[in-house]
Amino acid sequence: MTTAMGAALRRIQLGNALSAFGNGFTVPFLFIYVAQVRDLGASTAGVVLATFAVAALTVLPFTGRVIDRRGPLPVVVAGALSGAVGSMGLGLADSELLVIAASGMLGAGIAVIHPALATMIVWCSTTATRSRAFAMQFFLNNLGLGVGGLLGGLIVDTSRESSFVTLFSIEAAMFVVLGTAVATVRLPRVPKVEDQVPTGDPATGAWRTLLGDRAMVQLCVLGFVMFFACYGQFESGLSAFAVEVTRISPTMLGVALAANTAVIVLAQFVVLKLVERRRRSRVVALVGVIWTVAWVAAGVSGLVHGTPAIATGAIISTYALFGLGEAMLSPTVAPLVADLAPSSRIGQYNSAFALVKQLALAVGPAVGGLMAGAGMYTSYIAMLIGCSLGITVLALRLGRRLSLVQDSPHRVAVEARAQVPAQRTESGVAESVAAAV
Repeated sequence: MTTAMGAALRRIQLGNALSAFGNGFTVPFLFIYVAQVRDLGASTAGVVLATFAVAALTVLPFTGRVIDRRGPLPVVVAGALSGAVGSMGLGLADSELLVIAASGMLGAGIAVIHPALATMIVWCSTTATRSRAFAMQFFLNNLGLGVGGLLGGLIVDTSRESSFVTLFSIEAAMFVVLGTAVATVRLPRVPKVEDQVPTGDPATGAWRTLLGDRAMVQLCVLGFVMFFACYGQFESGLSAFAVEVTRISPTMLGVALAANTAVIVLAQFVVLKLVERRRRSRVVALVGVIWTVAWVAAGVSGLVHGTPAIATGAIISTYALFGLGEAMLSPTVAPLVADLAPSSRIGQYNSAFALVKQLALAVGPAVGGLMAGAGMYTSYIAMLIGCSLGITVLALRLGRRLSLVQDSPHRVAVEARAQVPAQRTESGVAESVAAAV
């Protein structure tokens, strides 16, 4: 990358990390805040969380078109402003209507920020460096969320409304920092990324183009299954299974969640070196296998709950294996979305994939929660083992539709670098022969 590209990317990553830090302060405590601290009841808290998700689903279908027409920078700034207003609104609101409205502002802001930041990362990277850039984004996101959640837990006090006002004020400030950091970025438009900078009229037939791309459609289906079977279960079915069936304590459930974050933070760059040399489709297929083992471990933990040490170890292993799979996906899936996109549709493709993720995160907890509530834990584990095996099958099928540069850009880059010295050598020999003649 050029110096300008590197400087812009560092500023984007810093703003992204601080925003994640702010989110970590508030998201884990939102339900408790609305239901208990503001004394608006559990039903209102449920509506607030639903509004958060619905707002994201509402704005994402239009976000890609705006990114492609106006560029990602103003979209990030607008999203940061919406997030800041929503955060402060939640901290100060004392009525049901104001809390719901603020939740919608926050949900919409966060939703549009993600695909816009992803597009900025694409513009500031090349095909060869993109996996590392997205791996760094995922690493900083998890680190920020983890540190924010830890510090937020130390500050929060359900007996003092002012402690929650402090939390939401910090989150609002982090959104302002993100908007300021991104607003000062000068996106490079140099030959290395010319093919990634939108040209022409990106609004014409945007969704028709995407839906006609069989590889992208397959990737969206694969993405839905991945997010449904992993992220969509963390705070619903899996946690209910761990407490009700495995019978671990809430404290040990916290340890399991910490193990998930620890694996991501500690393994991310070790995993990156291994997976960036492999075909992306095969890496995703391997994640399906790893998550199958994770769900089998969860099932085993429910069968041996009479032996607490083994049951607890099995459920912690489940969360840790999910973390390993997440670390493998971060440098794989997001760069693949970018490499599948035509130059004038990068924002559209990123937003479409973000919409698929949001749908899975809405459907996943609903299904997991309903099955847990009905006590259908055996069917629940069987369903998710099937989903994980489905990830492997879908990934291998997707690999047949990908070109070598889409599926294995690192290999293409290595081969291209190897050809340059050979061409120079051949040129030097030809010149020597000509001189001799």
